[in-house]
Amino acid sequence: MKPENINTKIFLDSGDPQETREAINLLGFLDGQTTNPSLISKNPETAGRKFTKVELLSFYHNVVREISGLIPQGSVSIEVYADKDTAAEEMLEQGRMMFSWIPNAHIKFPLTRGGLQAAARAVREGMRVNMTLCFTQEQAAAVYAATKGVRKGDVFVSPFVGRLDDRGENGMDLIANIIKMYKRGDGHVQVLTASVRHLDHFLYAIQLGSDIITSPAKVLKEWAEKGMPLSGEGKSGLHEIPYKEINLEQDWKSFDIFHELTDKGMEKFSTDWNNLLE
Repeated sequence: MKPENINTKIFLDSGDPQETREAINLLGFLDGQTTNPSLISKNPETAGRKFTKVELLSFYHNVVREISGLIPQGSVSIEVYADKDTAAEEMLEQGRMMFSWIPNAHIKFPLTRGGLQAAARAVREGMRVNMTLCFTQEQAAAVYAATKGVRKGDVFVSPFVGRLDDRGENGMDLIANIIKMYKRGDGHVQVLTASVRHLDHFLYAIQLGSDIITSPAKVLKEWAEKGMPLSGEGKSGLHEIPYKEINLEQDWKSFDIFHELTDKGMEKFSTDWNNLLE
């Protein structure tokens, strides 16, 4: 069962409902799940197969519907297809369709200008969103500004800590910085620690007070085997990401939200999706 003194929600990062079942059996609970095109491409049922676009969307639909049925009180993130040429309107149209798939969806949009434009409209239409591929405090500030006025729980921002670590930057500093910045706001955006690579990431995110952590099954297994501890130290030997004083009340379009890792992440997700197509 979930430890009583933990406020952080624990999500599984996976495109496989069987892993959902295993995580629930292992932990005794699961607060939600995040999916993306790359995770769907790793689903065992896609091995050696090619799909039409309609068939692949139907497969994704069936996967998240099965996951939703396993965690009906949780959140399930579904990601739109987006590459460098995908327009905001196209993302929004995909988001509307995917949001109708299940009752507990959060729609993942990339943290680009087009993605934010789509998300800003989506939340006004009553959709829940998860802004993914976040790598800077400025990007997180733009999410806050673009979605002001919505209910807490309707907007997640997903900083990718592991991909920052990969290039020598301390990704957990970004989590700490965003949490600190958001404390000056109204609390409507929840921080979802993503790209978790190991138990140190997971435990330090709990210690920092991250609203949500999404983790691969192997890290959840290690956490369970160690008795579900609730604290840990951040990884050392990485370059510090300094905190910046940012005005959250600015218009979101005034923020510099470009980051090369966001573009690379979009390219990876779209490539993995396209590789499944005939």
